[in-house]
Amino acid sequence: MQRKPTSFDIAHLAGVSQPTVSRALRGGPGVNEATRKRIEAIAQKLNYRVDKAASNLRSRHAETLAVLIFQDETADDSAINPFFLSMLGSIMRACADHGQDMLVSFQQLASDWHQDFEDCRRADGLILLGYGDYELYRDKLTELIAQGTHFVRWGCVESGGIGLTVGCDNHGGGREATRHLLGLGRRNIAFLGHASSHYPEFHDRYRGHVAALKEGGIIPRKRLQFDALTSEEAGAAAAETLIASGEKFDAVLAASDLIAIGAMRAFAARGIAVPEEIAVVGFDDIAAASFTNPPLTTVLQDTRAAGRTLVETLLGRIREERVHDVLLPAKLVVRRSCGSTA
Repeated sequence: MQRKPTSFDIAHLAGVSQPTVSRALRGGPGVNEATRKRIEAIAQKLNYRVDKAASNLRSRHAETLAVLIFQDETADDSAINPFFLSMLGSIMRACADHGQDMLVSFQQLASDWHQDFEDCRRADGLILLGYGDYELYRDKLTELIAQGTHFVRWGCVESGGIGLTVGCDNHGGGREATRHLLGLGRRNIAFLGHASSHYPEFHDRYRGHVAALKEGGIIPRKRLQFDALTSEEAGAAAAETLIASGEKFDAVLAASDLIAIGAMRAFAARGIAVPEEIAVVGFDDIAAASFTNPPLTTVLQDTRAAGRTLVETLLGRIREERVHDVLLPAKLVVRRSCGSTA
């Protein structure tokens, strides 16, 4: 009976050591290209497959990254922000490109999610998406650092932040969106979204909005900021509160696309025309943004670049390389909801 081939068989046929075979088949350093190709050809001829479990046991690495998605408010039972669903696909692609398995786990912030995964050797590191109230979340980030967990999070990039962070230029995106509205002649721009340290990404978008108003010679009015979290229901409720307030407004900058879509729904129910009477701009550029009526102008967060950067940054941390926070650019995507097509 023919036995199963081993890495020692490949080493004998290739005229190299067994560790060289292991490094070559793992894509590790220190093996020249000619030797690597010879080893790969012999392995293919013998129908040899790397025993990943045994390899991981020897290296004490799971070759797996865990993605923790935290509960968010949505219109259906998924409880996952569609922005993160898009990013999840990009993370999956990046993991595959780097030979990593991916473990996805849905978490509630009240659970002890920070005590699992790496300690149990289920994953070599964590990618954290979403967090709800940041003031409650940051304590667990501090615990992750204290226990030596390798992690990177998607969030607000700021000096003195807790843990390794990849995020979008929220301030720049909010400023660019408001500049665009000002350029279209809108002068009374409402902001829908929480603007406090509890929700730092929304807060940064609001600060960018305020900066653009001041640059345009307009005194910001706090009365035109209305709290809302990321859901269509919250956006509709904030728009109703805005209308009921009696404040004069001719445009809305929403802190997320879901909030913007909800606001547009409330305006339509009231017979308020978008963009003729009220211009609307969102933030994220989720898939649904281009299918609203009218299509939603929004600030694009590049989920493909985000997924790739999160994986590469985390792998750098695991390998003890010098890594740092990464701030990705934001880009305005103009559609008809703002009253402009260019």
